[in-house]
Amino acid sequence: MKLLKYMLAVFLIISTVVHCDDNDDEKPTGTFKVTLSNTGEVYQAVKSGAFTTPVGASEPAPIGPGGAYEFSFAAPPGARLSLATMFVQSNDWIYASGEEGIPLYNQDGSKNTGDVTAMIDLYDAGTEMDQEAGTGSNQAPRQDSPATGPEDSNSNVRQVNKSDLPSDEEVIKVTISSNSTYGFTVRIENVSTSNTLETSEGSKAVPLSPGVFAVHHASESALLFETGQPDYGEGLEDIAEDGMPSMLAEHLGSITGITPVYAPGAYAVYEGENPLFMSGSSATGNGLEAMAEDGMPGMLKASLDETDRVHTSGVFNTPSGSQDPGPLTPGSSYSFTFEAEEGTKLSFATMYVHSNDWFYAPVETGLSLFENGTPNTGSFTDQVHLWDSGTEANEEPGIGANQAPRQSDVDTGPADPNSNVRRVGNEFPYMKNLEVEIEMVQN
Repeated sequence: MKLLKYMLAVFLIISTVVHCDDNDDEKPTGTFKVTLSNTGEVYQAVKSGAFTTPVGASEPAPIGPGGAYEFSFAAPPGARLSLATMFVQSNDWIYASGEEGIPLYNQDGSKNTGDVTAMIDLYDAGTEMDQEAGTGSNQAPRQDSPATGPEDSNSNVRQVNKSDLPSDEEVIKVTISSNSTYGFTVRIENVSTSNTLETSEGSKAVPLSPGVFAVHHASESALLFETGQPDYGEGLEDIAEDGMPSMLAEHLGSITGITPVYAPGAYAVYEGENPLFMSGSSATGNGLEAMAEDGMPGMLKASLDETDRVHTSGVFNTPSGSQDPGPLTPGSSYSFTFEAEEGTKLSFATMYVHSNDWFYAPVETGLSLFENGTPNTGSFTDQVHLWDSGTEANEEPGIGANQAPRQSDVDTGPADPNSNVRRVGNEFPYMKNLEVEIEMVQN
């Protein structure tokens, strides 16, 4: 009986020790939720600006006969150009492109270069009562101060009846030339003479004022005005009445940029080295190229599934609140959840869509999910960077024809002369609009 009690006591002691050892070996685990949010804006124009200083001059000024303005910009295939300059011998008239703008590319993809004056017309801004062109006391050459005339009884922007006026081609000439693969130079010439405008006071020239331009997609029209509607109040009146472009140029600048869009991506919870990429090394055949160039994460996910040090991997492709997979546009977010234990790290990658092969991803060493047994949660935005996969030559973001929204097929661009994965530098400007949050949803 004593022997039986002794053996039972030993068994209980051993069981207790084993149980304690098991507890000591258990690693903290939990379920994490990651949210990627696009905090960017939707922009209406790709490029914009003011032209103020005549060719050969050092200061802003109007142009008279023989004078010209020039300005240059880069534009993506399919883009259009809108511009406006004042017919100075008027109360509120402008030479401007139509609401849809001047196409910068032809249907076959070639550039629309040469004389485009036929796409320019004379418009009344509807902001000031008209007087005889070239004679009115409230017109810029003769008024005491800006904005002096009475309001127009018809406040709508409209085409000017030119029956008693010179044709557009007698006053203005607009030509477009190519200066690089995606680059354009626009020249606005004053071709009037001292006899172009016939008035009750005799013949006069027609000066043209500093003005504005905007480059935009065909889907964005009427940026400067809408025919049959009042002036937007954004600065067109200042140009049309007084040849002052600063207010409208400032407004256009506020709606100019590349709308940030991110593509479906892949993630991995892993130990050891980052299975997605290594900075300073070429992208391997793990699918990073397809994800970075074309927003296709499937191949990368399959590769991660076959990597031993990867505990969990997945794809995020459906914006929160949506039923269908799609890109991440401003104001939307991707979320994904996974279980992880202490000692593991997280990495993920999502394509910056208006690029050739850029992607957002955490620091190369990944994001540690636990710290001293405590879940690592909160904002990780400052540990997420824009990377260049080194697989395709870079073009200006939002402009290049080999970038996903504009390319003819996947994997179409020339190879990058630097094949190493690296942080994106300052070759082209960009804004970081991706916020990253990690939270614990279950211990």
